[in-house]
Amino acid sequence: MNNFEKTPGWLDFHPNPSKPRIALPVGSVDAHCHVFGPGEKFPYSPERKYTPCDASKEQLFALRDHLGFARNVIVQATCHGSDNRALVDALQSAGNLARGVASVKRDISQDELRELHNAGVRGVRFNFVKRLVDFTPQEELLEIAQKIAPLGWHIVVYFEAVDLPELWDFFTNLPTTVVVDHMGRPDVSKPTDGEEFELFIKLLAENPNIWSKLSCPERLSITGPRAINNEQNSYTDVVPFARRLMMKFPDRVLFGTDWPHPNLKDHMPDDGLLVDYLAQVATTDEELKQILVDNPMRLYWPEEV
Repeated sequence: MNNFEKTPGWLDFHPNPSKPRIALPVGSVDAHCHVFGPGEKFPYSPERKYTPCDASKEQLFALRDHLGFARNVIVQATCHGSDNRALVDALQSAGNLARGVASVKRDISQDELRELHNAGVRGVRFNFVKRLVDFTPQEELLEIAQKIAPLGWHIVVYFEAVDLPELWDFFTNLPTTVVVDHMGRPDVSKPTDGEEFELFIKLLAENPNIWSKLSCPERLSITGPRAINNEQNSYTDVVPFARRLMMKFPDRVLFGTDWPHPNLKDHMPDDGLLVDYLAQVATTDEELKQILVDNPMRLYWPEEV
């Protein structure tokens, strides 16, 4: 038995999220979420930087149904390191209603990659947020990228806006589709046409293989979930950044809840409110269908498109 104590101050996920006011398009995909443990069955990594609350596949799938999603893309959490057993278990339980993004090491074999593929994995995640993971040499990551490319997998990258200049050459030389988590974590106190976000726009404009998730306003917002001038809206300071990407790259954007919202310090979001936030970003039925159905299906279930 493994008894894991949560990191002090850890915020558990919302116990009773609201029902979204907006109706999601049929076949909508929550393209970024996680499972944690349970630790007794799937122990957390000894090298982890945090110990979360347990967040099971059953709880994730119940949230999927409650919010009105049809499918999930489950992203390997750093607290599990490169042990993908919890992820694979969730994928196998979901059948064809989930795909996964794993974390792997350079010595992974082609047989092991094929097993992950058969379970539903379609990508790997490279994390460059120094407070969450130890630095992995870029030559090691490139070796992994070259191993997964023949499978048609993509690479998810997580970084902070200030680090984009030093990561630019690496990202633009990856041999696969690249999906950026959470808009590259822009500083929303700065203008959308400021130097940092303009560089991110340039990255996507010059590299048609690079996509972006328009997710995690709760991580980026300074104003928080409270409404400003209009009680129907929230996280309004993040909207201009996401809206700009939606308008400029409508066929290369995704959205996910990020449930169960690891490492939040300020507040734990209401997942129903997060879904409603999207209505400020994708403002027509056509745009909602594009970001929630068309784009994720093309990336994760191309055989059904």
